Amino acid sequence: MAVNLRDAKLKDQLRAQFVGKTLNDVPTPSVVLDLAKLEVNCERMLEATERLGLLWRAHIKSHKTTELTRLQVGDTRTTPVSLIVSTIIEAEKILPLLQEYQSHGRPVNVLFSFPLFPSAIPRLGAFASALGPGSLSLMIDHPSQLTNLASAPTPLFPLPPQIFLKIDTSYGRAGVPPNTPACSALIAAALDAEEEGLCTLHGLYSHAGHSYGVRGRPGGPGGAAADNDAWAYLAAEFRGLAEVATEVVASRRKKSEGESKPLVLSVGATPTATVVQQPAFFSLPGEEGGDGGGETGSGGMGEVEKFVRELKGKGFALEVHAGVYPTLDMQQLATHARDESLMTADDIAISVIAEVASIYPGRGVNGTTEALINAGTLSLGREPVADKGEVPGQDYHGWGFLMPWGLDNPVPGPDFPRVHDGWQVGRISQEHGILTWQGSKEDEVPLRYGQRVRVWPNHSCIAGAGFDWYLIVDSRNKDGEDQVVDVWPRWRGW
Repeated sequence: MAVNLRDAKLKDQLRAQFVGKTLNDVPTPSVVLDLAKLEVNCERMLEATERLGLLWRAHIKSHKTTELTRLQVGDTRTTPVSLIVSTIIEAEKILPLLQEYQSHGRPVNVLFSFPLFPSAIPRLGAFASALGPGSLSLMIDHPSQLTNLASAPTPLFPLPPQIFLKIDTSYGRAGVPPNTPACSALIAAALDAEEEGLCTLHGLYSHAGHSYGVRGRPGGPGGAAADNDAWAYLAAEFRGLAEVATEVVASRRKKSEGESKPLVLSVGATPTATVVQQPAFFSLPGEEGGDGGGETGSGGMGEVEKFVRELKGKGFALEVHAGVYPTLDMQQLATHARDESLMTADDIAISVIAEVASIYPGRGVNGTTEALINAGTLSLGREPVADKGEVPGQDYHGWGFLMPWGLDNPVPGPDFPRVHDGWQVGRISQEHGILTWQGSKEDEVPLRYGQRVRVWPNHSCIAGAGFDWYLIVDSRNKDGEDQVVDVWPRWRGW
């Protein structure tokens, strides 16, 4: 509780310092979130998963704040609160909010998404003890992690923790691939550990992080998936988990000679998770409440719908998880995972405000201007949008794109990242960002020394990590869109 009081005191101090000021009065660089856009992005996910009968698990690593977590789970709802954290500090900092939800009768569960390592066990045990049974899930992708769990002091967890088996559906970062000896060995070890009372095998988990590279185009608003590759990645996730789930069920029945326990299949990354927001999802007459009119079979959508129906029919609970979707960023814009009724540049809720510190006429390509801003790697990150163009370097390859805020900068449209005219952060170093003009010299939008600009970053998780707090604005405020209405401290550390 002492930590919570310190956090509250810091928030009060920050609010006293910033609330009421405009973005023209705050220090630069600063990171800014638009509350109006955050709320829309969060509500779209809650509505879609509820409508489709899918479980929802919100990842909070991207923003690391209590305030945005409330939006992700629906602060006034009565549904279970399921979260994912990547660092233990995220679990420890969100503990007071989870206790608040428990006091209102909402079940809570936090999945520590990093495969279990030894030094994490004592802190995770303390967290689980503070919330009680059923509050903690662990990620397992190697039998040694279960052996390590067995060696932990028995009172560390109030009850054996739930575990998810991490399945690698071709991302190649963590997890075991389906239909491999490593996968079979992990299933056997998990079922043995479950039988010994060390854990409960709760589910299978896939993260399609490589879906950030999709570039397909959906159809028009409310239309079919067209050539949208995000559906194909989501289908691959379901396919991989379905294969492993079949093996788990068979092994469980053979081991216990009884009915298999329910299993949760958890899929997602922001591109694959947010495609379920498409109105075309389950659009066939008589299917999942659809009213007809949509096409299936394109870009994997038909396969996804088939998997969802079959897996739910077999008694599996289907869960969706994602983390970047509330803020979005240039990477998510490039994926075109949803049609333009659900995703345009105007839906990006995060920006970094910076100042033009110098101007270099004629230094750029074809005699265009370059300019220096005081936002570099430490405030924007250094994670590029994957270049999928047929000609290397033809697609957008900058480190951020200027918003049309105070200047008539072109907005990335439906052909982004191939078409990306306008001011962007073309080069970057630790504290320096170099603005370069993409397009003809004749169309160049003038910049002036001392001008404030707002940059849409490539990856909101990395951009936010360079700051201790977010400045909150609300674009619904007429004549006050740039006024700071709140400050949200970020959690730091591991």
